Amino acid sequence: MFVKICGITNEDDALLAVAMGADALGFIFSVESKRHVSARTAREIVSRLPTDVVTVGVFRNADRQKVVDTVHDVGLRAAQLHGSESPEDSQWVRSMVPMTIKSFVAGEPALNNFATYGAELALVEGATPGSGEVFDWSAVADFPARNRLLLAGGLHPDNVGEAIRRVRPFGVDVATGVEESPGRKDARKVTAFIKAAKAAGDEVAAAAYSTDEPPPFDWWNE
Repeated sequence: MFVKICGITNEDDALLAVAMGADALGFIFSVESKRHVSARTAREIVSRLPTDVVTVGVFRNADRQKVVDTVHDVGLRAAQLHGSESPEDSQWVRSMVPMTIKSFVAGEPALNNFATYGAELALVEGATPGSGEVFDWSAVADFPARNRLLLAGGLHPDNVGEAIRRVRPFGVDVATGVEESPGRKDARKVTAFIKAAKAAGDEVAAAAYSTDEPPPFDWWNE
């Protein structure tokens, strides 16, 4: 199970998350966010991380050239487009960076056209990004690209296992659910969240293999 801890603003939280088993860390560059981080700070943090960690820059309706420049300047491995970016802009960014994640609100029609964005992953959350509110998981029950789904929105240590077992996504994304305050992580919550997510992921994988059905996250290792 792929686990992304988002809203990283300092080195201590980044190293903690990685040590506990996080696969990816998100750095939010949108200035309106309470979890905003500067490119300089993100670059310093990224330089101290293991190279196999997927470092993600989160952008909301930013100029596409600025997105690409920031990804390369900071040394990130992915760009997350977290606004109303068009398929054309998303494809252009993807052609310039190693990997992209495109975010959608659960139930919005654009999600049905995920393939046209050229992104590796579709992050799906509730109507108010960053609110920590859970959406109705049945809204993604029929999403055809389940093996590209990064589930977000209102996840925390106590519900992430159930979310994974019900939705069977490729991965999960959390910010608010593991914080003590905006931009500051709670070590116990981070540890509990990652442990619960990994355990549920193993359970889903075991169940899939027992029925000869590939788990939703196999493609990542191809």
